[in-house]
Amino acid sequence: MPRLMLTDEMWSKLKAILLDDRVYNKQEHRFTMEGILYRLRVGCPWRDLPEYFGLWNTIYRRFLLWSRKGILLRLFKTLSTNSDTEWEFIDGSYVKAHQHSSGASSDENQAIGLSRGGNTSKIHLAVDSYGLPIEFIVTGGEVHDSKAANALIELLPQSHFIIADKGYDSEAIRDKVRECGSKPVIPRRQNSKQGNGDIDWCLYKYRHLVENAFARLKHFRAIATRYDKLKINFESLLALACSIIWLPM
Repeated sequence: MPRLMLTDEMWSKLKAILLDDRVYNKQEHRFTMEGILYRLRVGCPWRDLPEYFGLWNTIYRRFLLWSRKGILLRLFKTLSTNSDTEWEFIDGSYVKAHQHSSGASSDENQAIGLSRGGNTSKIHLAVDSYGLPIEFIVTGGEVHDSKAANALIELLPQSHFIIADKGYDSEAIRDKVRECGSKPVIPRRQNSKQGNGDIDWCLYKYRHLVENAFARLKHFRAIATRYDKLKINFESLLALACSIIWLPM
């Protein structure tokens, strides 16, 4: 019997949200979710799922359905509604794209780009005051953190402070943060003439919370390495991983 991830209490939370999202109340849905979580955790091909969870193609088709309908993304949004957004931390992290993730039969951008590490995707993540994920964007690995910053900031709920590292050193980004009603805590580079006299270094030290969130997410092998061809499927798995972090809260 494979190792399971959901306790009865955790499944009851997930089930209530799925029912509110018009997912039929079927007994096998718990095994379906466990099968998806198993694949998320170990990163195996779908057809290698243990028979304990049911037919692999049934689990895969249901995952595709939930992914296309945005159910797993809304699951994450629902669980993260009670976030503490007094402080918000943002950062980006590379994800190596496996060779099987290339070659999607679609003209749409699948967020796989060529960087110094080869084919990669990049997760741009925001966490709350407790280091819990509240929002993310997935781009190709060639996209710099500062290029995706404005799009990520627009998605965030209003906060008192938004904290980021020197990779976000841009007056345009600071202006965007102020426009959203927050105060930027973003250090300037050494060659800056303005200096860092206005930086709250005590608050900046808590920026490790977003790094810790990346470490927790990459415990899931299907997040640490991207195996999915389609961007929407990788985003759905990432949303599910964020949901698992939120479930015990």
